[in-house]
Amino acid sequence: MRRHRLGHVITYSFLIALAIVYIFPFVIAIATSFKTEPNATANPLSLIPHPPTTAAFHQLRYDNDFFLWVKNSVIVTLSVTFLRVFLDSLAGYALARLRFRGRAAAFATIVAVMAVPGVVLLIPKFLIIRQLGIYDTYYGMIVPLLVDAAGVFIMRNFFESIPVSVEESARIDGASLFRIYWSIVLPMARPALITLFILSFQGSWNELGHFIISAQSTSLNTLTKGVAQLASGQLGSGNRYPLKLAASVLMTIPVAVLFFIFQRRIMNASAGAVKE
Repeated sequence: MRRHRLGHVITYSFLIALAIVYIFPFVIAIATSFKTEPNATANPLSLIPHPPTTAAFHQLRYDNDFFLWVKNSVIVTLSVTFLRVFLDSLAGYALARLRFRGRAAAFATIVAVMAVPGVVLLIPKFLIIRQLGIYDTYYGMIVPLLVDAAGVFIMRNFFESIPVSVEESARIDGASLFRIYWSIVLPMARPALITLFILSFQGSWNELGHFIISAQSTSLNTLTKGVAQLASGQLGSGNRYPLKLAASVLMTIPVAVLFFIFQRRIMNASAGAVKE
């Protein structure tokens, strides 16, 4: 019993220490966003603002650039998220149910793409975007993000967990393939769709590299690109720690809220499937 308890103590102590390591930078960011600039410079790691102030948030409130960044991020993120969920689910269903030549090769290619670091594809993306004439437009920022290999992989695996017998009665009644997908299979895939929605929203909201190579106009800056420029000192002089961290804290709120709302709905591999 003593060894068992000692093991629990060691395990939980390690987990608590690990949690502190991950949480501490975010706590520092929140605390610093409520500091004055001299206080943030003198005591950058202090967790208690002295004196506390919301001056940084008020400054962002009257900063037209910040609201432009928010608008661009919302437009791009919502467009990418909804279209990616639809297209990835279509591709996943096709790979799970349709029998066509090269199906295995197509799936193997998708799995292989997942192993390629995203930064490797930035220059090819840039060249293709320029060739298509959509550089420095919303189309160039949105279209290359519409399909995601990981999303197709998730949806394909989930659709394969649903018995084919679920669709047979609808097929006998004359339902088309798309009707079966849309009206029968897709509602059953709600856990996978929610998972994919969260991952797509988080990925496109936090995307930076793609937006750097797809647009150069300041009018198309997203939150990640704007905050990165703010953090690098391109948009003003001085350290401006409270302003930079206030912007980063506000940027994390939508993703955090979405995650906490849907955290219990994140995909269970067998959820929604019907046993034969």
